Amino acid sequence: MAAAKAFFNKAVTHEGRPPQTITLDGYAASHRAVQELRDDGLLPKRTKLRSSKYLNNLIEQDHRGIKSRTRPMLGFKSFPSAANAIAGIEHLRRIYKRQFALSRLRCKGQTAPAIWNAVLSA
Repeated sequence: MAAAKAFFNKAVTHEGRPPQTITLDGYAASHRAVQELRDDGLLPKRTKLRSSKYLNNLIEQDHRGIKSRTRPMLGFKSFPSAANAIAGIEHLRRIYKRQFALSRLRCKGQTAPAIWNAVLSA
């Protein structure tokens, strides 16, 4: 329960404004954490709370590409190698979904490895 509360607290403070709607599955700790945040005044009472295991399905489907790429691998030997592989997959997916603007990197006239390094460091 403490982990769920810490997650929601960090999400609310990082975003800068509280969410209008929170969609939770049936996990009881998440519901208790949201209620405690409301009681503490960190989350407004007007925040709509939806509870359905199917409403978050679109978000879970977004991770399907990573799961399908990492599952056949033999496993990562260290956390940094896993983090690098997943970061690369995420960057490629963002480029494919046109959520990442290569024009903002100002890489005109540079070699492919230099562009790739700029993408990974962005």
